[in-house]
Amino acid sequence: MAATQTGLHHRSYASELRIWTSRAQWIRLGLLTVLLLALPWVLDNYWLSIVNTALIAVVGAIGLNILVGYTGQISLGQGGFLAVGAYTSVILADRAGLPVPLSIASAVIVTAVVGTFFGLPGLRLKGLYLAIATLASQQIILFIVRRWGWLTEGRGFVDVSRLEFLGFRIQRETFEQQWYWILLIIAILAVLVAVNLFRSGLGRSFMAVRDQDIAAAAIGVNVARAKLTAFAVSSGFVGLAGALTAHYTEVISWERFTLDVSILYLAMIIVGGLGSVAGSVYGAVFITFLPVVVRGFAEFAGGFAPFLQAQLPAFQNAVFGLVIIVFLIIEPRGLNHIWTRIKDYFGYWPFRY
Repeated sequence: MAATQTGLHHRSYASELRIWTSRAQWIRLGLLTVLLLALPWVLDNYWLSIVNTALIAVVGAIGLNILVGYTGQISLGQGGFLAVGAYTSVILADRAGLPVPLSIASAVIVTAVVGTFFGLPGLRLKGLYLAIATLASQQIILFIVRRWGWLTEGRGFVDVSRLEFLGFRIQRETFEQQWYWILLIIAILAVLVAVNLFRSGLGRSFMAVRDQDIAAAAIGVNVARAKLTAFAVSSGFVGLAGALTAHYTEVISWERFTLDVSILYLAMIIVGGLGSVAGSVYGAVFITFLPVVVRGFAEFAGGFAPFLQAQLPAFQNAVFGLVIIVFLIIEPRGLNHIWTRIKDYFGYWPFRY
C-alpha cells in the first residue's frame, strides 16, 4: 500500500472539494492523530509546555503567512499585534468580567481592526517601504503598552487569572495537560479555517494580489479591499495567539512582544515555507524547539567546549541566524517543500521521475 499520493482522479465535484483525497493522505492523518493523542501521556510537563508554546505559535504563524506568504504584504508588526490581543483579552476578562471565550473573541476583533488601520499604508507602499511602515506599528503599539499606566495599573506587568469558564477551571496538577487539549483544538481549527480560506474566492484574491496586483485588478479583483482584508484576517489570527499567550502564561508584560518576537515569527514562515499553511505549522514547531535543542547541545558539549554554555544566548542567536541563512540559500521554499520532495521521491520510486 502506497504511503504517498501518486495521482488524482476526481469523478465528482464533492470529491474535488475534499481536503484529503487519497488513501495515503488519510493514512498520514491517522498516524498524526495517534501521535497527537499520545503526547500528553508520554511527555512530562517540561516538554508538554514546549509543545503548548508551539501550538500557540502555529496560530500566530498561520496569521503572518496569510499576510506575507499568501498576499505578499510583508509585516514586522507581529509582536505589536500579539500585544493588542493579549492585553485586550485580559482587560475584558479580569476587569470587565467578560467570560474568557468572549474576551478572546473580542480580542480577535479588536486586533483585526487595529491591523486593518495599520494596513492602510499597504494601499500605497510595497516591499521595504511597507516593512518600515509595519515596523512603525510595532514601535507605536509597544510605546503605548509601556507608557500607558492604566493597562498595567502602574506595575509594568499584568497578572492574569487562572482560566475558568462555566464551572471548569484549569487545575495546577494537570495544568499543561488541560491546556494541551485546549490549544490543540484551537490550532486544528486555525489550520482548517486557513486551508479552506484559500479554497474560497477571497483567498484566491489574496494570491492574485501577491502574484501581480495590476493583473489582479485587471481581472476584477478589488486590490485595496483584498489587502485590507488580508491585514484584518492575519491580525485576527495573531490577536488570537496573543490572547492565548496571556491566558496560558498567566502574566504579561511588554517584554513578551518586542521586535525580536516579530522577527521570530517571520523566521517561522521563512523556514516552514511562505504561502503554505502546512509550512506555517512546520516552521512554528521547528523554531520553537530550536532553542531547546541548542541548549541541550551546549550542555552536552560543555565538557570539551565550556564556552558554549558560558555564551549560550550568543550561541543561540548565531544558530538562529545560520538556520535562516541556510534555508534562504539552500531551500528558500522551506520545510514544506522538503517534505513535498520526499513524498514525490517515494511516489515515483524506484524510478527517478
